[in-house]
This record gives sequence, structure tokens and C-alpha cells, in this order.
Amino acid sequence: MTLMLPAIPPSPRSITGVAGDLFGALDGTGESLPAARSAVLVVMDGLGAIPLRAHAGHARRLAGAMAKKDVLSSVFPSTTAAALTSLLTGVDPGQHGLVGYEVRDPGTGAIVNQLAGWEKAHVDPRQWQRTPTVFETAAAAGRPAFAVGLAAYAGSGFSAATLRGAEFRAAKSAAERVALALTLADENEGALVYCYLPEADKAGHKHGMASPAWIAALEELDAAIPASMPEGVGVLVTADHGMVDVPRTRHLVIEERSPLQEGVAAIAGEPRMLHVYLEDPSRVDELAARWAAGVEGAADVLTRAQAVQGGLFGVAPTAEALSRIGDLVVPARGLWALYDGAADPRSQGMVGQHGSVSPEELRVPLIRFGAFAR
Repeated sequence: MTLMLPAIPPSPRSITGVAGDLFGALDGTGESLPAARSAVLVVMDGLGAIPLRAHAGHARRLAGAMAKKDVLSSVFPSTTAAALTSLLTGVDPGQHGLVGYEVRDPGTGAIVNQLAGWEKAHVDPRQWQRTPTVFETAAAAGRPAFAVGLAAYAGSGFSAATLRGAEFRAAKSAAERVALALTLADENEGALVYCYLPEADKAGHKHGMASPAWIAALEELDAAIPASMPEGVGVLVTADHGMVDVPRTRHLVIEERSPLQEGVAAIAGEPRMLHVYLEDPSRVDELAARWAAGVEGAADVLTRAQAVQGGLFGVAPTAEALSRIGDLVVPARGLWALYDGAADPRSQGMVGQHGSVSPEELRVPLIRFGAFAR
């Protein structure tokens, strides 16, 4: 069994390269971006390049500034815990260790929700994710570093894992967050400023991208980008991942009494990309074959070794990352989503989803404004 990441012509660079590009622009030594006296990275969570272009009429500023080649590839799994950490560390999930939305702690067996479950699982995010963040790198070079987001994210476990080294500033609306980020960049020479906008992701999960709520969120994000930027400030707008709308007719529920549950210690990940942990890892080939037959047409099934050999989690994952990857890795195909029948059924109400390897989930925009504009 093999799984190939989709070929995306022209072959896009990875989101892991964004951090290096920003530092190159600030140092005046970069090749991808012009020099800038300060830089702002705006991340619109969940806003894929494909739906952005499909709804260009509702995002005239963003779509109008986006050239044909302004596309990056997200990482695998294409989910916030993994992808946003890759953006903010410059390395693949196999290096920083956040290899999914939920994973099993190999030390305790607890399932760790890597966005909001650090305290519950008694996990120290600073030890779990030890790769230096872009903010720590900036601070070490004597550069001011800021993170702008909603007040609810200040001091969270995920923020401790990904925003270390940044001075956190809160603002309410998307427009207020962008305005604050631009002010910080303008007033602090050489600054690296990150601005997080989760509006599209939230609306997509709850209502789907075909909904008026998602269109309204897209219009809000577009309006948040001002027509002019402070002189000398470069702005990049990108996303951590994209999204697909999953119809209820594409739900595959793995019931508690399903033969697929036999020999399984825990199922983690998320519906578009499961990590399956086995009671007896020596049975991995047997259970991989059983799972492949059971989810045929809805998902691919790989052993950990196959996923790593195929480079899904990046080159040369660390021992810690390897220990968190499921014995089986199960990315969904098409518009399918796979659910653990023993889990909370409320998760089946989510419309927009991500985590797998479709172009809609992997392709994200990279749009330049201000000093970075062409």
C-alpha cells in the first residue's frame, strides 16, 4: 500500500519555507521577498487557495493581489496543530512533533488534544514541542517579535508550544487584529509580527464553505486587509491548510463492535486523518490489511513505516515524533470522513473538514502586500 501526495502544478513550495523568507526580507538577503524594515505574517486559518479563487468575487482585495503561482503546499496532516506549528517553526511535523490534531502520549497512553487538551493530558507544551519558534529566533537576533490574536488564545497550551518568544497582543475583530499588527510593525523597526485570523476555519467547520456564514467570514477577512500599508512594512497573507465540505453521505462510522475495532487500543487524529494505535504492534500488517478492506474506497491505510518511508511527515522524523504517530495512518479519500463510533457523536456535525491530502486541503495562498507586493 502506498500513498502519494497530490502533484500540484507548478510544484509549490512548502509553508515551512515562509519563516526563512521573512527573515531574509528583514535581513535584506532574501531571494523570495524584497527587503522590508518590518514584516507581518497574516494567517487566515483554513482558507485554501482553491475556495479563495472560486469565491474571488467575495474577496476582491485578496484574490486581486494573488498571482497564479502564489500558492504554497501545507504539510501532512493538513490540520492546524501540525500545519500552524510548521509555519511558526519552519520544520515539518516529523521534526516539531505535533503530528495530528489528537495523538496518543506514548508515555501515559493518554490522548492529547494538541489544540486545547494540554492541561487535561498533563502535558507540558514546552517539552512536547522543543523546536525554536520563529519568535524565539527573532528575539535571539535582537528583533522585536509579536503575536496578535484573540484574547482567548493568550496563555493557552498551544500558544506556549507555537508562540514562545513573542509578545502577545489581543484585539477583537479581524480588522482590529490586522490594524494592530500593522501598527506594531510600523512602530518597531525590524519587527516580526504574526496575526492570526480563524474566522474562515470556524465558519467552515460549523456551516461549510457553501454557506452564507462562510461567505460572510471571507468578506470580513478581505475587508480586514487595508488598501495601503505603512511604508517599508511587508505583509504576507497565507493559511495553515485548506478545507473540504464533507456530506453526511460520506460519513463512515467505525462502530464499537466493528471488526476494525478488534486489536485497537485507541483511535486519534481526526475524521479526515486517523491515527490508529494497536494493542499489539506486532500485528500491524494483519490489521492494516483488515482496515484496508474495511475502508476501501473511503481512505488509504498505511503502516507507520510506510507513512514515514513515503515522507508524509517530512524527512527523518525524530524519535519523539515517531512514537506519537499511529501504528496505522488512515488519510481519507475524496470527501469521506471516518468516525470512531465510541467517540462523541457531536463531531459528526462538522461540515468543513481537513487533515488529508486533497489539493483543496493542501493548497494555500501566499499573497503579498506592502513592501512585499510585486
